[in-house]
Amino acid sequence: MKKSIRFDYEAHYSLSHEPTFQEKEIWLVLHGYGQLAEFFLRKFGRFYSTDRLLIAPEGTNYTYLEGFQGRVGANWMTRHERETAIENNHRFLDSLLDSVLSGYVTPPPIHVLGFSQGAATAARWASRWKEEIRTLVLWAGGFALDLSLENTRTKFQNTTVILALGDRDEMITAESIQKQEELIVQLKKEVIRVSYSGGHELDSDVLEKIINHQL
Repeated sequence: MKKSIRFDYEAHYSLSHEPTFQEKEIWLVLHGYGQLAEFFLRKFGRFYSTDRLLIAPEGTNYTYLEGFQGRVGANWMTRHERETAIENNHRFLDSLLDSVLSGYVTPPPIHVLGFSQGAATAARWASRWKEEIRTLVLWAGGFALDLSLENTRTKFQNTTVILALGDRDEMITAESIQKQEELIVQLKKEVIRVSYSGGHELDSDVLEKIINHQL
């Protein structure tokens, strides 16, 4: 007989700086499979600013990247107990944003960027979060295919959606691109598509344009 129990759980995240609660915008950035939040956030170092708070939550599942020792990476879920992991991610991100935003008299605009596996996690969470997302960036990934079309269509009505993909990304297949295109048609959502010369990685020039709202 298999059962479940819910209990308090400690999760981790990294910040660009200690919040002053005077920031003009917040970027929530979700790492990909096998990465850690602390190191993922460093990729955004050139965009640190007193006016911009960057928050990098860390997936709560951990594994050794090679064998049974050495480097450890985090992930947002595996196929085992997938639905439970999704709900845990939602509660984690809800609690994190509620905690941070409680310090602001007037909450600043929220922008979300998800990389690789973090893209689907970001899209799932943003589509059901109680507040509005100003920008949603899905980088080297895409919308989760199990999203509620009606709810997502309504939720992202006023959200700028950006899809960023390298032209040599070995992790993205033609089939996955086709499925994303079909889903976007069903969502009836205009998206901004950005392509760059590179693989499964963040491109600094494209990232600068996105962070500085130049697209």
